[in-house]
Amino acid sequence: MSLAASQTPKSVPYNWKNVQMVGAGFVDGIVFHPTAKDVRYARTDMGGAYRWDAGRRRWAPILDWVPFNDLNFMGVESIAVDPANPRNVYLACGTYTNSGTPNGAILRSRDGGRTFSTTRVPFKFGGNENGRGNGERMTVDPNDPRRLLLGTRHDGLWRSDDGAVTWHRLESFTPLGGPRGAGVVVTLFDPNSGSRGKGSRTAYVAVSNATGPNLFVTTDDGATWAPVPNAPTGLYPTHMVRGGDGALWLTYGSNPGPQGMTDGAVWKYKGGAWSDVTPEKGRFGYGAVSVQMGRPDTVIVSTFFHPPHEQIFRTTDGGKSWRPTIGGKETFDYSKAPYISRTGIHWLFDIEINPRNPDHAIFTTGYGGHETFNLTDADRGKPVIWHAMATGIEESVGLELLSPTQGVPLVTAIGDYGGFVHRDLDKPAPEGNFTNPHFGNTTGVAAGDLAPLTIVRVGSASGGNRGNIGYSIDGGKSWNPTKSAPTGAREGHIAVSADGKTWVWSLRNGAFRTSDRGDTWAPVALPAGLRVIADHVDSSRFYALDLFGGKLFTSSDGGATFVEKSFTLAGGLPRRGGDRMDARAGQDQLYATPGRTGDLWIAAFDGLHHSVDGGTTFMRMGHIRELHAFGFGKAAPHSKLPAMYVVGSVDGRRGIFRSDDGAASWARINDDDHQWGLVLQIAGDPKRYGRVYVGTHGRGVFYGDPR
Repeated sequence: MSLAASQTPKSVPYNWKNVQMVGAGFVDGIVFHPTAKDVRYARTDMGGAYRWDAGRRRWAPILDWVPFNDLNFMGVESIAVDPANPRNVYLACGTYTNSGTPNGAILRSRDGGRTFSTTRVPFKFGGNENGRGNGERMTVDPNDPRRLLLGTRHDGLWRSDDGAVTWHRLESFTPLGGPRGAGVVVTLFDPNSGSRGKGSRTAYVAVSNATGPNLFVTTDDGATWAPVPNAPTGLYPTHMVRGGDGALWLTYGSNPGPQGMTDGAVWKYKGGAWSDVTPEKGRFGYGAVSVQMGRPDTVIVSTFFHPPHEQIFRTTDGGKSWRPTIGGKETFDYSKAPYISRTGIHWLFDIEINPRNPDHAIFTTGYGGHETFNLTDADRGKPVIWHAMATGIEESVGLELLSPTQGVPLVTAIGDYGGFVHRDLDKPAPEGNFTNPHFGNTTGVAAGDLAPLTIVRVGSASGGNRGNIGYSIDGGKSWNPTKSAPTGAREGHIAVSADGKTWVWSLRNGAFRTSDRGDTWAPVALPAGLRVIADHVDSSRFYALDLFGGKLFTSSDGGATFVEKSFTLAGGLPRRGGDRMDARAGQDQLYATPGRTGDLWIAAFDGLHHSVDGGTTFMRMGHIRELHAFGFGKAAPHSKLPAMYVVGSVDGRRGIFRSDDGAASWARINDDDHQWGLVLQIAGDPKRYGRVYVGTHGRGVFYGDPR
């Protein structure tokens, strides 16, 4: 049965703000403008790019406008600034180079990243692939800002002569790098080889190759290229910069990163001669290098996989001697991002000295990064204080979102950094992320609607933490691991009965239930791979869906046994594949309506279906033709139906939508400035009408309220 309707959805204005975690993802590059104060940009591997907002002292996102159809833009491979005009900035965008991903694009802005024009290019970028911390691959000629060089992973070297509007391949450049490399990783003009308006004739290009030449030079404006004589080989170049005295500084590692490195070096090339200036040898690599403006002998370099912790070395004599600037945790201030106090520095893949302030330096990490404002104190033997620097950057991947019926506004389950209990959405959780146990990925979180203080989460424990499941009986104030777990249980999803007493853990190899907070577990007779959900009213009821097989499984005895029944959908059962994108999204799932027993919704990728008889029959709802995420929230005033939220396409219009009348009509609640590429999860707040939480694919978690 189908309920058909068509009309253009209205729009309801919303205010959108990030739920504050601070960072929670890999910031793989920082680019300062060489002369303009406070002009700098940050790029991320799958969360877009940011510019520094000096007035607000925080980073501001510049790619939130990216629509679903261009979600590939959210992986930023390189950023270039125009030395002659700080308002000009260029972004090389593209997340993956596999066959299923579209070609990339160059985004160019003439107003400091506030608006962009797009040039789609006939090749791909790998903003979330190996070597993504190398760079910069794109650069502007300081003698002619119309000219840019761009290195690619698999398609050689390209040049633009019209300010990045059009591009042509330099067929004279043939090296592509080794099989484990990342293509052309650095491009760099020599400003002394040209004059203003006539361009630079000399440029250097570093290629990710450890089995042959990996540094090349042209002295005839790109007509010919040759290996730089006597350049080091055997390691992969990771970064290259030029000092004011013309010296080139290069860092190397045993692979392009961010995999662990077992060897590395730092080399200096000046006056045609090479010098090995490696600060310390060992089974680790070097990730990045920066030269102080106006003092070419003052340089900092960063290690990669240095035991027992990463190190930043500083020289003031051109590499003859070095001193460390990281002395231990007492030199770190975690107050702006408390969770990183228990997250070791990792993926330290860019480091930059502010060209306008030699005391200010930034380095990036897998969770954001740090900055110091007293770098030169290292020269006097004083400790350098490093502060969390990622305020404004939110890069988490929202895997599940829980807004309990009572208590805290939100509990997030995210990738890599576990998740948080958010008592104040506008401040990072002071206690940090989940502990006892501490997770890397949290893949499921649930609470009982009638017992909202009982919260259970599942995922993958990090480090030496015990168990892949934790629970709270005080609304997330404290956590405990269960006494036992099913053999090999890891990640999956968790369902909690309405009264909080029964939990069902859905895993790839089957489902298991406990009624004693995890002291004991019993297998559930269900096909492997199905996800179990709980009824929000009847504590004895659980459900599981085999969407593509047309089977619904229902339990009325607390998940001990399930009864199978077949169902059909208007238009037929959906097929796997298509444009579903990320399997972790909220599509193709079964949802139970809050406050109603046996009231079920199938949120399929290609449509929304409703059952009021426990799944015996389903009615296809109108309007929705594509769905990525689905959730419920508090009912509108004077309504008995919970608010419903959908991410997808409604009546041909993409966006985020709310319905207050049981899916009979929908209103778009986001706008074209707030799209974030791909959204994985959505959940309304059962305590506050209109509030909704959105989990993106790398731009953090947002909350929205009606204006």
